[in-house]
Amino acid sequence: MGTNDIISLYDKYVIPNYTRNPVVLVKGKGVHIWDSNGKCYLDLFSGWAVSGLGHCHSAVSKAIQAQAKTLVHAPNIFYTEPQGRLAQLISENSFGGQCFFCNSGAEANEAAIKLVRIHYSSQGKYKIITMLDSFHGRTLATVTATAQPKYHKGFSPLVEGFTYVPFNDLAAVEKAIDEKTGGIMIEPIQGEGGVNVASQEYLKGLRKLCDKNGILLILDEVQTGMGRTGKFFAYQHYGIEPDILTLAKALGNGTAVGAMEAKKEIAKSLVPGSHASTFGGNPLACSAAIAVFETIQKEALLERAAKLGDYAMERLKALAVEFDIIHEVRGIGLMIGIELKTNASDIVKRCMESGLLLNCTHDNVIRFYPPLIATREHIDHGIATLRKVLT
Repeated sequence: MGTNDIISLYDKYVIPNYTRNPVVLVKGKGVHIWDSNGKCYLDLFSGWAVSGLGHCHSAVSKAIQAQAKTLVHAPNIFYTEPQGRLAQLISENSFGGQCFFCNSGAEANEAAIKLVRIHYSSQGKYKIITMLDSFHGRTLATVTATAQPKYHKGFSPLVEGFTYVPFNDLAAVEKAIDEKTGGIMIEPIQGEGGVNVASQEYLKGLRKLCDKNGILLILDEVQTGMGRTGKFFAYQHYGIEPDILTLAKALGNGTAVGAMEAKKEIAKSLVPGSHASTFGGNPLACSAAIAVFETIQKEALLERAAKLGDYAMERLKALAVEFDIIHEVRGIGLMIGIELKTNASDIVKRCMESGLLLNCTHDNVIRFYPPLIATREHIDHGIATLRKVLT
C-alpha cells in the first residue's frame, strides 16, 4: 500500500486521538528508521526512550522469535521461566524487591497506587503527593497523579487523594504531608515536564521524609530506567533506594511490558485477587526484556551511555553558546533536554524534514534521547542537523 492509502485507512478506521506526522514508518535498524517512501531518518528520540537498544536489535529479535515458536501466552495461575528470570534480573540489579508485571508504564504506576492504598488500608492512609509538571500515565488514576491540568481536561471528576507540590521543593512536600498521606510519587527526571532533574538534596530529603513519616517512596522510572542515564535506574545516581519502582518503555525495547517492583515487606500486601493483568509477564514480552538486560550487560552499555551522554552534553552546551535561542541544556546520560526561549515544535518539525527525529515537550523543550548503541558520529550528525535548522 502507498503512503496516502495507509493514511486514508487511519482517517477512516482509527480514532484520531494522536496528532500524527504525515509519515508512514515501515522499517527500523539500529539508530535509523525508514518511511514508506524510502526516506531514512536518524532517530535520536528513540520513541519516548522506548528503543534504548535501537530498532530491531538482533538479540531482542532473536529472543522474540525463539519464544514465539514455543509459548507466547500463559495465564498467571501457572509458572513460566521467562517471568521468573526477568523478575530476578530486575531485583538483582536494583534493591532486591519483588515484581508485578503488566503491559505499560501507566499500568505499572496504577499498580503502585493500588499497592500504597492496600498496604495502608488498615491505617486509612491513601493520599499520594506528586509533583507539578509530572507525568505518570493515562488511566484515570495515573492521569490524576499527573500534575498537569492540560491532561485533566474533560475527565472530571478525577480520582480523590492526590496532592500536587512544586518539583525540587522539599519544604513544599513536608508541608503537604498529613495523617492520610501514604506515598510520594516522583520521576527522578521529569520527561514530559521538560527534562527536569531532581537535585541530590531533594531526592535524599524525600527519602528521609518518607522514613520519618511512615510513607512509601515511589520512583517512576518508566522513562529513565534501563540504562538511559548511565545506570540501570536513575535513582542509583542518588545513593538512595525507593520502596516501589515502576518500569516500562525501554524494558522491552519496543515489546509491550511494564513492571512494578516493591520491597518484599510491602509487596506482600498484594494478596491473590487484589490485582492482576491478563497479559502481564507473558513469556514473549519477558523474553524480550531478558534479552535487553543481557545485552546492556554484555555490551557494557551503561558505561557507554554515561560517556556518550557527557559527550553529547558538551556538544549541545557549545551549541547553546552559539545560539542565543537556547536557554539551557540539562539532563543525565542520554536523557537530555534543550530548553529554548521560544516554542520548539517548528524546529523539531524542520529537523524531521531534514532526516532527524527529535521531540518537543512542554512547548519549548527539545528532547534528545539517542539509543544507548549510538556513536559519537551519530551524535555529531544529529547536532549538525539541529545546528543547520537553528541557523
